[in-house]
Amino acid sequence: MSEFQELNGVLHVEDISLEAIADRYQTPCYVYSKQAVVNHWQAFADALPQPHRAFYAVKANSNLAVLQVLAEQGAGFDVVSGGEIARVLRAGGQATDIVFSGVAKSEAEIRYALEVGIGQFNVESAAELQRISAIAAQMQCVARISLRVNPDVDAKTHPYIATGLEDNKFGIPMAEAVATYQQATVLPNLEIVGADCHIGSQLTETQPFLDALERMLALVDELASLDIHIRHIDMGGGLGVTYQNEQPPAVAEYIQALLQRLQAYPHIALFLEPGRAIVANAGVLLTRVEYLKSNGFKHFVMVDAGMNDLLRPSLYQAHHEIVNVRPGTAPTVTGDIVGPVCETGDFLGQQREIAAQAGDLLAVKSAGAYGFVMSSNYNSRPRPPEVLVSGSDSYLVRARETMDDVWRGETLVPKG
Repeated sequence: MSEFQELNGVLHVEDISLEAIADRYQTPCYVYSKQAVVNHWQAFADALPQPHRAFYAVKANSNLAVLQVLAEQGAGFDVVSGGEIARVLRAGGQATDIVFSGVAKSEAEIRYALEVGIGQFNVESAAELQRISAIAAQMQCVARISLRVNPDVDAKTHPYIATGLEDNKFGIPMAEAVATYQQATVLPNLEIVGADCHIGSQLTETQPFLDALERMLALVDELASLDIHIRHIDMGGGLGVTYQNEQPPAVAEYIQALLQRLQAYPHIALFLEPGRAIVANAGVLLTRVEYLKSNGFKHFVMVDAGMNDLLRPSLYQAHHEIVNVRPGTAPTVTGDIVGPVCETGDFLGQQREIAAQAGDLLAVKSAGAYGFVMSSNYNSRPRPPEVLVSGSDSYLVRARETMDDVWRGETLVPKG
């Protein structure tokens, strides 16, 4: 997290201290570095010369300002809902730069995607293929499609974020891929443009990607023998980041390994869908210590951010480094850093060594991906604000929710 550095004993984001951010916007609060987003995106763009291309996975962080920054960098966008399409367009992205993934696209979402003219659909089942064809025929337009194939490759990651095994809900089984492509050739109003796979998230080795690519290339060869020609292979996202001690390959190294294997296929472009690798280490969650507590067996550092603000530790047992923004003279304790939500599973970190006292400001690092986007109003807690920092300027890119926001859409019934 090179844009988050200690200066004069205080953790800064670019040219602003995180203390100043917390004073201005209060806590809890998500803070993103614009420069980090740009740098991480550029690493992919530099390693993927045309016709190869990257599409940012919007689900990782869908804040409009983040999407705007990426659109200004010329990014493509990988979306999984009609709502994400609308966000990309609102942020200034182009419809033709959108690929639409997801296992349960509704008729309304497909129709909307065709109306705005997205680049392509990543199709996840034969039933979806038929639905897209029927809707495109009704609308008298052509839907560009790529089939998402499940290569049955073990990504060796957390089971909740593994997507490329036979027992996962995603994609078309490899054994059914050729038949489904053949079906696509005879369905009306479809144009086959590619083949797609995504084996999982937070991968820290290149080999699983290469294993999946080998299976995809074998499929491409078989399809070519049937006069079905693929223009690109989309290998999805999944490149991991460093949360604790992970050592994922450098972006250029990972991409070069894939491009080297594709040298024998000069007619095929490589598409990638990075999300976490772009934004995870571009953001932190700021939280204030409310109390210290010891029950005689264990220490607890109680903070004002909870699992409703950052779900990953509770959901995935994910590790986020947590540091004191201004380390002081407080005694060091080893214990759990927990929030105010009424659940035993409400924690941001367990068995952590930290020097902190009531009133101290903590930064939960690597919180730019799957942080705010997975937040909720559980326990009727307003969701935190999001702040984007650029140099010495900070921008409130999502306001803290009010209680009116929390119960918006709810109504009372007549008394009695």
